[in-house]
Amino acid sequence: MDLTTALAGLDDHPWATVSHAYGCAEDLPDLLRALAEGDDGAAEEAVSELYGSILHQGTVYSASVDAVPYLARIAAAGIRTVDVLCLLGGLAESEDEWQVPEGAVRAAVVAQLPLLLPLLADPDETVRLTAAWAVGHTRDGAAAPAALGERWAAEQDPEVAAELLVSLGRVDLSAAAGEARVLLGEETPVPLRLAAVLVCLRNEERWGAVHHAAVLGLLPARELTVDRYSLDQEELLYTVVDTLLERDTDADREAALDLLEAALRDPRPEVQAEALWAADHACYVSRGAPSRLIPAVAPLAAQDTAASLLAKLGPLAAEAAPVLVGLADRPDEGPDDEVADEALAALVRIAPRQAAPLLARDLERRPRARNAAGDSRAPAFPFDPELLAAVRARLAVEGLGTNETADLVHLLRRWGPRAVAGVPELCAVLPRFPYAASAVAAVVAGGPPEARARAAEALRAEAGQLQAARAHYDVTGEPDVLLAAVTERLAASRERAEAARAAADLGPAAAGLLPALLAAVSEDPEPTAPQLDADVATARAVWQIDGDAEEAVRILASVLDRTAGSRLWARWTVVGALRAAASLGAAGRDLIPRLEALLDDPEKAAGAAHALLDIADPDTVDLGRLARAALHAVETGADVTGGCEALHALGAAARDSGLLPYVGELVERDGRIVTSGLAYDIVREDERLRALLAELR
Repeated sequence: MDLTTALAGLDDHPWATVSHAYGCAEDLPDLLRALAEGDDGAAEEAVSELYGSILHQGTVYSASVDAVPYLARIAAAGIRTVDVLCLLGGLAESEDEWQVPEGAVRAAVVAQLPLLLPLLADPDETVRLTAAWAVGHTRDGAAAPAALGERWAAEQDPEVAAELLVSLGRVDLSAAAGEARVLLGEETPVPLRLAAVLVCLRNEERWGAVHHAAVLGLLPARELTVDRYSLDQEELLYTVVDTLLERDTDADREAALDLLEAALRDPRPEVQAEALWAADHACYVSRGAPSRLIPAVAPLAAQDTAASLLAKLGPLAAEAAPVLVGLADRPDEGPDDEVADEALAALVRIAPRQAAPLLARDLERRPRARNAAGDSRAPAFPFDPELLAAVRARLAVEGLGTNETADLVHLLRRWGPRAVAGVPELCAVLPRFPYAASAVAAVVAGGPPEARARAAEALRAEAGQLQAARAHYDVTGEPDVLLAAVTERLAASRERAEAARAAADLGPAAAGLLPALLAAVSEDPEPTAPQLDADVATARAVWQIDGDAEEAVRILASVLDRTAGSRLWARWTVVGALRAAASLGAAGRDLIPRLEALLDDPEKAAGAAHALLDIADPDTVDLGRLARAALHAVETGADVTGGCEALHALGAAARDSGLLPYVGELVERDGRIVTSGLAYDIVREDERLRALLAELR
């Protein structure tokens, strides 16, 4: 095919009627012409811009459909064939379709198979390989299987043959699986053996000894590539383990964990590294994985990946504590002993009482461990007198960084009155670290008068910071300082939410602030999240200052009305509004219709159920409906924490709603309830919520 034929009709095509990622597609003729006719620099830039417009981060558009015939003809003309085949394959692979009929882009590529299939026999190996990959992603069950099968029978290059086998698996899995089963032995070239494993995996075959041996024989596999251009290309071991665990059968789970154990015990560091990454994933998705894998992971704890994995497992990894102690207890290794720091950070999360004396000794030299001990999301680190002395000494160091200061302050705050000896150091850091104010209040609570007096003086000196003013009120009970700070902040719109929360703390003492609070309530029909958050805080304040339920309900109703629909960005604002509504108790019953409307939205259902439980008349509320809504939030993953807490609050009603068998299934299943979140929170939160649900049975 010549270039004139390839570009025929390009300028007459109605490009203005279709769009791509950046809008109207009128720029596509110039891009396609630059691709076909330009020099190397212009053509490469055109390829890049085409990816950005018609396959933008994996998304396809109406213009993608219209561009396909021209791309196919350009490839068939032998112009930048590999680049264009990659683009066509990516278009066919995509399932992220924007304002285009489902499958329309893939169908457009299928329609061009008469031009693409001959490229399977191109003299150039790279063209053959890329053509095989692109044809496989069409998922065409008519012409593609025969063409791929014919080329498979003739292909001599192992890498091209491997791509042909994987692609054949996409269009005729049974035929590909039949070929793959005899290619798992060590005599098969590595690329073909890798392809055979992937095809067998996709065919959902029972995983046996031959598959196990084939995978282990391919390790390390990090540099091996088959299906190399796909969006979801992963390492072999990770892919196999993930797929087997997703099948969720006892046999497949055992096969996955057996494979991981064997790889973890391999003496080669590069194999261990791949195994640790896959093991990390396995422990996130399978509750049974930690107990099986910790004995094999613990000996590798000197590797930061292993130490990090153990830390994420927390108390579940208690078996590894002796190994971690040995690695952490190395005082003569110098200040930059990262192995000791990683090990101690893991020990902090796994066996904190064993970690405390080591952290006290090396507090300055162990930043990761110090950060783990001060993590405000984790369970409070146990109090230790030697560690308190070390924290005080460290806080007194001049020029201490903000991050280290925060870690140490959080540690003292969570120790509360047991850390009262640290009041001088906390007061000293207040001018440069205002967040220490809450720690000051926490440690002097119920403490001796002299400590409270010193704290009050230091907090008053920093009362220009709202945190310090609130802490001053907590320590002294005197409202004047906080009233002055709140009055000043109410004039600054960006601090309105925090000011309203502080006013709520004051209760009736803040009655004089009500006009200013109410005057600042937003009436904007399209408010920002900060505006709405401030309104929620104001509703709480109005209720807590003078018990004006009518005004609080009006404000909360306005927030809920303006966040109705699918505005995901407002989720946490709505959750806050629901908690505020719950605090009204029976006085908030005018909100019931709005709360009931949220029970069908899994993102907000748990909060709505919890609020209705506190607000509605127990004799009229449908507790079964609340329980079903909360459980739906859990099973969809929309609000696992809120759903579990709502079910627990419902108690007997949840048990009597007919949901008990499914709750039992959530408790007993191997797959985790919590599957996303911060790295060190997922396993801990899943175990907590699992225990919460178990109490319902």
